Amino acid sequence: MLEYHVTTDVEKSIISDWKYAGDYSIYNNIPYEEQLSNHSGFGNPCNNYYSFYDGTSLVGYINLKEKESDVVLGVGVHPDMCGKGYGQTIVKLAIELSKVVFGEKPIYMEVRSWNTRAVKCYEKAGFHIIGEPYRKTTPIGEGLFYRMQI
Repeated sequence: MLEYHVTTDVEKSIISDWKYAGDYSIYNNIPYEEQLSNHSGFGNPCNNYYSFYDGTSLVGYINLKEKESDVVLGVGVHPDMCGKGYGQTIVKLAIELSKVVFGEKPIYMEVRSWNTRAVKCYEKAGFHIIGEPYRKTTPIGEGLFYRMQI
């Protein structure tokens, strides 16, 4: 069973150094110090990050960002741990955590349409695609996204 806690500054720095390969390199972070200085990502006080551990190994993290009428869930899994089932477990735990922290506010995810690995993972955890893909510009660039909800 995975355990989790609020992400520490040390963990934010470690996670910021994770490097993904190929198309997934779009998810590589800028250094934590830069995020702090420009109040983005881990440096944005509006974000609520939690770290997930399998024993002593940091395997992933989530961000639960409360909006007026719902909650946005973001997920990251250590590059070496992708494809090993951690994502699905983390998402299921995140759903439970969101209910504790934010009550019954609906929870959704925005997923790049080309990221079929993530889409399949989130579907296995109970999410489904709502509507057609849409264009969105994020701090890491423009993309085509799916909105996924429970």
